[in-house]
Amino acid sequence: MEAVIALLALTLMEIVLGIDNIIFITILTDRLPEDQQPLARRLGLGLAMLSRIALLSVISYVIRLKSGLITLTALGIPSGWLQALAGEDWTVVNEISGRDIILLLGGLFLIRHSVKEIHEQLEGDPEHDAQLAAGRTFASVLINITVMDIIFSLDSVITAVGMTENLTVMITAVVLSVIVMMAFAGRISRFVKKHPTLKMLALSFLILIGVMLVAEAAGTHVNKGYIYFAMAFSLMVEALNIRLRSKSDSGPPNTEQAASISSDIPSAENS
Repeated sequence: MEAVIALLALTLMEIVLGIDNIIFITILTDRLPEDQQPLARRLGLGLAMLSRIALLSVISYVIRLKSGLITLTALGIPSGWLQALAGEDWTVVNEISGRDIILLLGGLFLIRHSVKEIHEQLEGDPEHDAQLAAGRTFASVLINITVMDIIFSLDSVITAVGMTENLTVMITAVVLSVIVMMAFAGRISRFVKKHPTLKMLALSFLILIGVMLVAEAAGTHVNKGYIYFAMAFSLMVEALNIRLRSKSDSGPPNTEQAASISSDIPSAENS
């Protein structure tokens, strides 16, 4: 019974942690030809599953990534500076682990890619976008997805280890969560394409997640509950905006249209 409860809880957790992964994959595959996008999404989620299983299989090594590899003081940074910045916790900030390096590089990659996408959405012209899409090959998109899958998987795997020690339960939860995400990835992609403002919101979320990864790498713990609450609240507001726009689009004709229509109808006195 314990294993079943752990499996359900971990599957739900993996789905929640995988939402940002789906958004990132959707945005990356958006510039591929229409007929290649479903395959790219499935392969992207498949790579996410394989990377999680691979990390779970070498879980002892993943946990060792949290131990310090080098210290900032060894790199020549005075300990007084670290004490002034971090106070009593300066020793935590001083140690740099393999996990810190991966999170830092991943966070910077995510911020850079998201800012670049936002710039292209705001400043790009259709011809340039078409050339960019043509130059973005299927393989290059999969490489980008693979890189970010490793980053997202690291956090997911460490969370899984904290919830259960049963490797079979962890791998089963990962497989189930990816199956669920595959089932809804297409719908999420179509919904984001239908509402362009959602894509901008999703890119903003990815910048937020990138900043969080950089902060975690610097030794500052960020409560993910705040991040998820901000995302949920923003999505709720955007849902209201979408409802309002759809209502105004399907609303009655305005006053000028009504006046124009009435002027075209001959009056009863002239008939």
